[in-house]
Amino acid sequence: MDGQMELEFEKSKSGDKEERYEAYQTILEATDQKVDWAYEVWDQLLEDLTHKDNHQRSRAAQYLANLAKSDPEMRMMNDFPMLWEVTKDEKFVTARHSLQSIWKVGIAGTPQKEMVMEYMVERFKGTDEKNYTLIRNDILQNMRNLYDHYNEESIKQTALDLIETVDDKKYKKKYMGIWK
Repeated sequence: MDGQMELEFEKSKSGDKEERYEAYQTILEATDQKVDWAYEVWDQLLEDLTHKDNHQRSRAAQYLANLAKSDPEMRMMNDFPMLWEVTKDEKFVTARHSLQSIWKVGIAGTPQKEMVMEYMVERFKGTDEKNYTLIRNDILQNMRNLYDHYNEESIKQTALDLIETVDDKKYKKKYMGIWK
């Protein structure tokens, strides 16, 4: 990792709000492609998933989701449960930002995609969570993102099957809108 990227990671943790946001954007942009330095930050990011600052947890989750495509050792297959926990964070905004980026793990390869789909299907079925309608919406959007990436009918069918289980007509219609 070059010095500039190291500096961006430092800035994303400290500095003023604007500096942190710029660093966050820079890191997400850099990790949109494969990078060869993922393991230089991997363990620290895993640690940050349980950081006392919810912003740190959120950023760590999003960075790790983006770095999944830069994980030739497939560490994510073991580390995913820790990442998934942040999608259930006590701070809903942290949970939501983490959940909305989780699909990026699925574009790293078939085993990752299958694992992410499995977790999302299971989560969709639950209705005892606070804000579960928003969570379901995010899950279906994640599936749409995976479908757009892979163009696999099975992903779309899974989503449509889940939508069929929804009793509330208003939400059923809203969820179907993701697939139009």
